[in-house]
Amino acid sequence: MKLLQCITLPALLTALLFAATGTAQAEAQSYPDKLIRIIVPYPPGGFNDTLARTVGAKLQDAWGQTVTVENRPGGATLIGTDAAAKSAPDGYTLFITPFAFAVNQSIFKKLPYDPIKDFAPITLAASTPNLLVLSPTVPANSVKELIALAKSKPGFLSYASTGIGSSNHLSMELFKQMAGVDIVHVPYKGSGPAVTDLLGGQIGLMFDNVPNIIQHVKAGKLKALAVTTPKASKQAPGVPTVAESGVPGYEVDVWFGFAAPAGTPQPILDKLNTEIVKILNMTDVKAKFAAQGVDVIGSTQAEFAKHLVEQSEMWAKVVRDAGVTPE
Repeated sequence: MKLLQCITLPALLTALLFAATGTAQAEAQSYPDKLIRIIVPYPPGGFNDTLARTVGAKLQDAWGQTVTVENRPGGATLIGTDAAAKSAPDGYTLFITPFAFAVNQSIFKKLPYDPIKDFAPITLAASTPNLLVLSPTVPANSVKELIALAKSKPGFLSYASTGIGSSNHLSMELFKQMAGVDIVHVPYKGSGPAVTDLLGGQIGLMFDNVPNIIQHVKAGKLKALAVTTPKASKQAPGVPTVAESGVPGYEVDVWFGFAAPAGTPQPILDKLNTEIVKILNMTDVKAKFAAQGVDVIGSTQAEFAKHLVEQSEMWAKVVRDAGVTPE
């Protein structure tokens, strides 16, 4: 009893903290010792999936543990995101964090997860422009011609997206606001099915990530009108920017990241950040992504957290002005 009385509260808290820190460090040293899964909230075929599979294969090589990619599309990415949020915070579930992650709280009145409290950012991995492409059936060959056509026939043209709140959805909504046109939204569950209908002429146009679409442009199956970034893309030579094509000030940069469920031990998050950033900067990975028009970033955890806040604030205004609601 006397021994307990002589232990002060600060000393007890310090001891508990030391024990917790020691446990977390021990977990990080043994991590990973079993299968790791990477949840992608889209179907196979887009760059979110490519990123997961490329990094996953490298993690498997580096750590000698199986890494699987689990595609959980649907619900404007809510299905896959919710699955990740509710996973055990032990480092064995990672989440490909898409552009829509920073937008959905502005669109949906109630989410099944909290994007801030339920996730721990790992790294902002990469970015790419969106490319404005048209089906050959659409009689326009420039942004100005497209705007003129859309204004002459309000609601006649329809555009595809990979879902409500996706980068291609909001790229077009921003374009519509700034160009003053009415083009009908048709959401899909991912880039693959959207591009299939675009190639088949069932849909007229869309913005899509350069790596998802550039091969069809090069094959002459789709018309590329403009890129969304302030500078032209090396992978789309001769294609101007939207801003210089008749919509001054227009700019959209599409990004991709990694996160884990909140509560994942910090030493494990640090280990994941170090290894994933190392992989992203490997010569073969950078070359593979560059060939698809994707720039590697590989940020710190804090930088990615800051980026998410900034993107949420920026797109909240676009969502509000466009009146975007769940469809």
